[in-house]
Amino acid sequence: MEDFDGKVVVITGGATGIGFAFARRFGAEGAKVVIAARRQERIDDAVAELRAAGVDAAGTTADVTSYEQVEALADFAWDQHGRVDVIVNNAGVGQDFASVIDVPMETVRSVIDINLFGVWHGCQVFGRRFIEQGTPAAIYNVGSENSLFNGFPLAGSYVASKHAVLALTESLAEEVPDFIDVSLICPGFVSTELGPPGSMDTAMDTDRYLEIAWPQIVAGELFVVSHAFNMERIEVRHSALAQAFATYAPRYDGDDEFDVRTFFAALNALGEQPQS
Repeated sequence: MEDFDGKVVVITGGATGIGFAFARRFGAEGAKVVIAARRQERIDDAVAELRAAGVDAAGTTADVTSYEQVEALADFAWDQHGRVDVIVNNAGVGQDFASVIDVPMETVRSVIDINLFGVWHGCQVFGRRFIEQGTPAAIYNVGSENSLFNGFPLAGSYVASKHAVLALTESLAEEVPDFIDVSLICPGFVSTELGPPGSMDTAMDTDRYLEIAWPQIVAGELFVVSHAFNMERIEVRHSALAQAFATYAPRYDGDDEFDVRTFFAALNALGEQPQS
């Protein structure tokens, strides 16, 4: 989606951090912005700041772990403007450092519930309405640099949730009609409330981040990237996988015989559905 002037943009987790930075930028491009967060006082402050900058802004509370509250957010936005053109599924949380073995399972479930199912709720609720609406629309899911490269110690819950958002977004991008753009936004180390206390003064500020990310949003890129050094981390995984395949499962003529995509494409061509 190249032009956001007059479009209606809903942003979860839009009262602070990257979500608020996107709200400012969409607003500066002429969009009408609806932000959602769990704390009403944060919403009120953010809406006031956006309006002071000349943005047509409104906000409401929503806990993205609740499908019903995401539905209510959509109702609020449609009641306000009669349409929505963009959803930014941005709401997310980090985790206290803990090993995979020692982290409390309630922590794991909480992180997954917000970072994955919160995004999934937004995709379903707004995606269905976009399809029914039938006009150009966009679904932007905020993952992380940790959606793309190897996990790191003591953050397994967070990294797992962001890896899952990658898979969700790639599937969604191939499933929706052509008039719906889908992107995975992959911030690196950006100054937000999610970061460990005392570390954010060394993170990329949100203005610099938006200057890198915004042209990719306008271009409709599937992956919206930012931190250049991440390629070093991505190559660690890619190199390890390439070595494993070269050693234990090297390519051969006809090696697509067990390729899942080839199998499903053949079934689709025959008008058949795979049996569970």
